Formats: sequence, C-alpha cells, structure tokens
Amino acid sequence: MPRIFYSVLINSLTASLTNTFVWFAVTFWAYLETQSVMVTSVMAGIYLATVALSGFFLGSVVDHYRKKAAMLISSIISLVLYLIACGLYIAVPEKTFSNPASPVLWIFILLALMGAIAGNMRNIALSTIVTFLIPEAFRDKANGMVGTANGVSFLVASIFSGLVIGFLGMLWTLVLAIILTLAAILHLWIMKVKEDQVVHTEQASTKVDIRGTIKAVGAISGLFALIFFNTFNNFLGGVFMSLMDAYGLSMVSVQVWGILWGFLSLGFIIGGLMVARKGLGRKPLRTLFLCNIVMWTICIFFTIQPSIVLLAIGLFGYLCLIPVVEAAEQTIIQKLIPPERQGRVFGFAQSIEQAASPITSFIIGPVAQFIFIPFMTTGSGVDLIGDWFGTGKDRGLALLFTVTGIAGLTVTIISMRSVYYRKLAKSYQQ
Repeated sequence: MPRIFYSVLINSLTASLTNTFVWFAVTFWAYLETQSVMVTSVMAGIYLATVALSGFFLGSVVDHYRKKAAMLISSIISLVLYLIACGLYIAVPEKTFSNPASPVLWIFILLALMGAIAGNMRNIALSTIVTFLIPEAFRDKANGMVGTANGVSFLVASIFSGLVIGFLGMLWTLVLAIILTLAAILHLWIMKVKEDQVVHTEQASTKVDIRGTIKAVGAISGLFALIFFNTFNNFLGGVFMSLMDAYGLSMVSVQVWGILWGFLSLGFIIGGLMVARKGLGRKPLRTLFLCNIVMWTICIFFTIQPSIVLLAIGLFGYLCLIPVVEAAEQTIIQKLIPPERQGRVFGFAQSIEQAASPITSFIIGPVAQFIFIPFMTTGSGVDLIGDWFGTGKDRGLALLFTVTGIAGLTVTIISMRSVYYRKLAKSYQQ
C-alpha cells in the first residue's frame, strides 16, 4: 500500500471519530437534559433521513473537486458548524435546553448533527481515493482497512462520548470536536495527495446530475439489483437498530449492556482486518452473498432462547461480517464505474440504501407493540411455541428478530440465484 494512503486513512479516522463522537454525545446529552425519548427518536430520524437525502449532492461535490479538496471542504463545514453550536451553547442559559419544545434546543441539535453529517462527504471521497491510489488487485484489502478505521471510530466514540458528557459536559465535548477537526484540517492541508486533475463527465460537473448517475448505474447489468438488495438488507437491519436495546436491556442492566456494546464493536475492527489481510477473493459478489447468508442465519438463532451469551456471540459474528459486505460493494463499484462518476454513484448508493432505515424505524415499533408482543404474552403464540421459546414482552421481540432473519435469508438465496447476480458477476470478471 502507498504510504500516502495510510496518511489519508489516519486523517479520515480522526475526522470520522470526531463526527461520530459528536453524534453520540449530543444524543446522550439531549436525553439527559430533556428526559424525553421523543427527542432522541426525532433526532435519529433527522440524522438518518438527512444522510439518505444528502448522498446525491455530496457525491456530486466529490466528483466536481479534487478528492483532497472535497475532504477539506467537508471538515471546514463541520468546523464552522461546531463553532456556531459552541457559541450558541455559551450564549444561552443552560436551563433553556431542558425544554423539549425549545426552538433554541433544536437549532443547537441541528447545528451539531449537520456538522457530523458533513463528514459523510469524506466517506464518499475516501472510497474514490482508493480507486486512484490503490492498484485494482489490492483495492479489496484497502477497503477492508477503511472498514477497520470505521470500526475503530465507532468503538472509541461509543465509549468516550458518554464519559465526556458525564464528567465534562457538552461545552468540553464541542471544544474537543473543534480541536480534533482543526487538527484534521491542518494535517490534510500539508498532505500531498497526487491527483493530477479532476476528470469531469460530459455533463456540467456542478450539477447533481441524478439522471446521468442513474444511467451510469443502469449501464452495468445487475448493479441496480445489488444496490436494491443492500437497501432491502438495511430495511430489515433497521429492525435490530430500533429494538435491540429494548431486548438487551430486558436481560441485563444498562451498565452491562453499554460495556457489552463496547466489546461487540471490536467485531467491526476484526472484520475489516480480515479483509485487509485476506482480501475478498476473485469473486467479491459471491463473498457478499455468502456473508449475508451467514448473517441472516445468525439472526434466526441468536434470540431463539433468552440468553445474553447467545445474543452476544450472534451479534459479534454479525458485526464481523458487516465490513466484509461493505468492502465487497465498494470493490465492485470501484472496478465497474468510471472514476469521473464514482463520487455520484457512491452517493447515490448511500442515499438509496440509507433511506430504508428511517422507514423501518417508524414502522417496526407499532408492529412489535401491537402484533408480536401481544402474540407472545396473551395471544396464541403462548400455546403454540411458548413451551420451548418462552413467553413475555422480550420473547415477542425475539420472535420478530427470528422472522426478520428468515425473511433476509430467503431474499438472499433468491437474489443469489437470480439472473441479475449472474450478469453482475460476469461484468465484474470481464
């Protein structure tokens, strides 16, 4: 790997860690200040929806500028928003933030969240940097290292965000974010990333150009199918994102659950390191589907009994495979899409795939509350499977996870055997 790639990766890790740290910290702080679950729920919806909608635009910016410049723009936007948020926090009495209906509270939240979301431009730029810095034969391993870096940022941010909010407060959270963002900007500023010129398409490069991006994706047989397959997976994955905390906390205390997640986050790192060391093989698309088969099989069985050990083992295996799946998709796009279009295609894929999670978040709560929980507490599920599966609210959630795993496994097997899979695999090999 070129030395400059490691420099870019470390710089991106610093920025990603900072933005994830702010997102987690503001979420914790908002709940502690307002004691309102609705506030954190709306924040999650805003965050996920904005990530989904901004992918088109951010991808176009990445294609329009040199990749180093795009990453600098991303960090500068984050820095400005964090500075404004810090000024607002200092200027406003602290009791103002305890009111969930306070406009000032929501302005502050939006400033902080938008600062964190601006970092997504860096993620798109980093995927395109891999294309021109790394030879094709080593891109899968480079993508694995990117996954490892993302895992490290998630692990460190999840641990330290709560500690900083608990012991230092929101002001020092913002100060740390400003310092780290400024350090990332200065480090990137003096870095020499060799990119001779920006390769533009025949279209005006300042435009978002959704039509041209869709045309580029459609030109590769089966690539749309891959994006929609990952979108469906995200839709089902939103079930776990929305309900896993409630299920875990039904078995252990919040302290144990938090420590457990800190350990489970190592799965991201291990999965990324496996790809960085071994690669994805000659057929990354086949690797992607096989990993999904294993992931959904885990989801069928890891809540089959009310055991925190079984849940932890299943979640750890699941998280180890996520970087492999992400690296496979990135490697396929990097090979099949022309460099001048990659920013927009990565942004397009991000927008489409991430749009599924907010939808699931809004739907799955009522489904669990009014269908699965009653089914396993007072409904016919108690007589049908209650003897061996267990009964109660937590077993209703467990049954929902199992059904989700069955649905995901079924769709994966069907997709793997489809004509679209064969066409995309053939395009990659050619």
